[in-house]
Amino acid sequence: MQTTEEHEAFAGTRILISGGAGFIGSNLARRLVALDADVTLVDSLIPEYGGNLFNLSGIESRVRLNVADVRDEHSMKYLVKSHQIFFNLAGQTSHLDSMSDPYSDLDINCRAQLSMLEACRKENPSIRIVFASTRQIYGAAASLPVDERHPPQPVDVNGINKMAGEWYHMLYSRAYGIPIAVLRLTNTYGPGMRVKDARQTFLGVWIRRLLKREPIEVWGTGEQLRDFTFVDDAVDAFLRAATSDRSHGKVFNLGGDERISLRELAALLVELAGGGEVRLVPFPTERKVIDIGDYYGDYTQIRETLGWTPKVALRDGLQRTLAFYRSHGARYWP
Repeated sequence: MQTTEEHEAFAGTRILISGGAGFIGSNLARRLVALDADVTLVDSLIPEYGGNLFNLSGIESRVRLNVADVRDEHSMKYLVKSHQIFFNLAGQTSHLDSMSDPYSDLDINCRAQLSMLEACRKENPSIRIVFASTRQIYGAAASLPVDERHPPQPVDVNGINKMAGEWYHMLYSRAYGIPIAVLRLTNTYGPGMRVKDARQTFLGVWIRRLLKREPIEVWGTGEQLRDFTFVDDAVDAFLRAATSDRSHGKVFNLGGDERISLRELAALLVELAGGGEVRLVPFPTERKVIDIGDYYGDYTQIRETLGWTPKVALRDGLQRTLAFYRSHGARYWP
């Protein structure tokens, strides 16, 4: 539910969202449209990534969509000029793809990020930026829960490149005074996420298989612990980070209050769906080498700095996600 303060902060504000037709970007756009913001989206709509025009269903007339690639320096120079806030959500998110095609991951998650920051520095250095980073940079946790002081030790190319993209943002904040905040996202889920493959999250694949009456496959023992963030809560964090001067130059973990094993998560999904099958299967070799084991985060810093806490319980978020794909699954998988 929006507040008067939120409406005052965003009404009429010129917003740019990269990755705007993707999962989190489109949910963020919906929230901003409801707050009467002036929203421009940029998305390449490349099939291997997360963009899906159906994500914008119902708000098409209230946003501007530029079909462009963030790797196109000329487009980004033009786009950043006239905006006050830039939510930078564009990126390559597949851990496995980053291992099989590391150069594309490097190009999108490093070079393109640096190019966008240069465009902001030269064309609009007062623009506020919130960058979507990932808990993947931590790799296998040395201690739990993981806070922002945990040493980065990525286990795949994607984690290394996302870490570099994050550090570029922090450098430009320190060196050039651009007001930038970074959010390290963890297992964000909800309506609009990519479910036709595991490029975005394993949970999407589980939901698709469940609704298509196929077995959910849990790799390994299924005892690995995770926490999750419903997309509405993630959107709330982006809005808070964009409007508070206390976020400038800061990196924040997101996360959830509920820690759950993958076996328990699969069983919960089956319960909520009213039936289904769960199978424990051996780890695929290519996945095993980049598995991180247990992970759950400590979001104390963003709670104390920006007042953010997750509001949506896991059971409720999963129910809402299942309901969405029961109605709209055909828009998200063949």
